[in-house]
Amino acid sequence: MIAKAAVILSVVALASAGLVQLGHGYEGYEHALQFAPAAHAHYPSHDEHVDYHAHPKYDYSYSVSDPHTGDHKTQHEARDGDVVKGEYSLLQPDGSFRKVTYTADDHNGFNAVVHNTAPHHEFH
Repeated sequence: MIAKAAVILSVVALASAGLVQLGHGYEGYEHALQFAPAAHAHYPSHDEHVDYHAHPKYDYSYSVSDPHTGDHKTQHEARDGDVVKGEYSLLQPDGSFRKVTYTADDHNGFNAVVHNTAPHHEFH
């Protein structure tokens, strides 16, 4: 169950970062793929010991605010053992704001709460 939640959270994180597209509605992010930084991964060498049963624990955040493209989004996620908690938000093309708060654990599975605000329009 945790493996499924980890996959879902990874896809959500990559989609939020503009590195992966999910279905329709993300047409405006194609250009972001051209400018996305290359991901660099460290893979252990044969001489390094890796404890694959260690207690998983991490905490990360990122944000993008680009007034030129209108791309505004944030994400924060923390994991301690089999419990994952996080949230991400983004300004959508229509001016509305979406915030998703999620949790995942062995007992409750993956749960997300989505909050959308009405589009903000300025009148002149």
